[in-house]
Amino acid sequence: MRRLRANPWWFDSALALAAAGLSTAIFVFDPAFRGLPRGRFVLGCGLVLLHTVPLAARRRFPLAVLATSVASGLAFAALDLSPDLLWMTFLVAVYSVAAYGSRWVSLAGLVVAEVGSVANQLTPGRFQAPTVISNALLIAAVWLLGHFVGVRRVYVGQLEERTAELEQAREELARRAVTEERLRLARELHDVVAHAMSVIAVQSGVGAHIANTQPEEAAKALVAIEATSRGALEELRRLLGVLRQEHEPQGDLAPVPGLADLDSLLAEVSKAGLAVKLRVNGTRPPVPAGVDLSAYRIVQEALTNVVKHAGPAHAQVTIGYRDQDVTVEVTDDGQGAVTSGSDGQAGSGHGLIGMRERVAAFGGELEVGPRPGGGFRVAARLPLAAEQP
Repeated sequence: MRRLRANPWWFDSALALAAAGLSTAIFVFDPAFRGLPRGRFVLGCGLVLLHTVPLAARRRFPLAVLATSVASGLAFAALDLSPDLLWMTFLVAVYSVAAYGSRWVSLAGLVVAEVGSVANQLTPGRFQAPTVISNALLIAAVWLLGHFVGVRRVYVGQLEERTAELEQAREELARRAVTEERLRLARELHDVVAHAMSVIAVQSGVGAHIANTQPEEAAKALVAIEATSRGALEELRRLLGVLRQEHEPQGDLAPVPGLADLDSLLAEVSKAGLAVKLRVNGTRPPVPAGVDLSAYRIVQEALTNVVKHAGPAHAQVTIGYRDQDVTVEVTDDGQGAVTSGSDGQAGSGHGLIGMRERVAAFGGELEVGPRPGGGFRVAARLPLAAEQP
């Protein structure tokens, strides 16, 4: 039974076989038809089968099935045989043309059914006005039932199609979100690697330069390289752990860094030979995790650029907490060259691009450029809440 319900063709075939078997049995064993001549009896059996077997195609060819039903019923009546035993099969055909036919096919089927019923009643000895009216009303009622079922079937089909489209859109949004998250993590990886490798490059250069003359300072450089590389490896493990597939095991992930971790960052940079001071203005309000991380990364990238490009220099990091936003400013007094574009915006490397993307993601503002008295300045403002346009 589940298979019959799941496959309409199997259901309609079973319905056609049941209708053919029942109608043929009634015709064969009904006393009213037993005394018929052999040829007329065989022809009547053929018409019964012609009337019922086409029901197997009632969904695909509803109008043809109804026309066959009407024609076989009229032929049955023309043989002076009572078509009452074919009446239920005829109503099934009427229902099918209304439920599965298009609008015009359905209306044409109603006309064919009504005309066929009237023509059947006009055969000699069968005309009765009340019967003509009642049959017409019954056909109309069955047609309306099929029409309503067909309308509901189309509506349900549209809902299922819409649901499938929404599910596809949801999956697409999920894939896009995953892609955007992976791009964000790629920027995180760039920041981690660029900062760590810059510090390591500077420290290794210093160590190689003073290894013979100042072995104690060279040892300090090696310690700084070790600490920087270990910290970078831990953060790389954390980021790569997020990139693992769902079925792959994940270890405990360290919390993402924020402005509260600036002391350790500045200590690490100081080991690279950059003298840096931190100043905090205001009382820290609740800061969203994304803003906290972005502010930390901006400071990290700015200090990395100072180490790479400023030469011997001093740096100042100023964090400002206000009710509506967080401000970050990193300045230095170095004399290193900085690439400047024609539009007045300094720098075109991945680091400054990453800063701009982070600030733009929160609707903030970023200023980068050389200072009038020498050195370089990076200033960013990150709103604590999304700003309304």
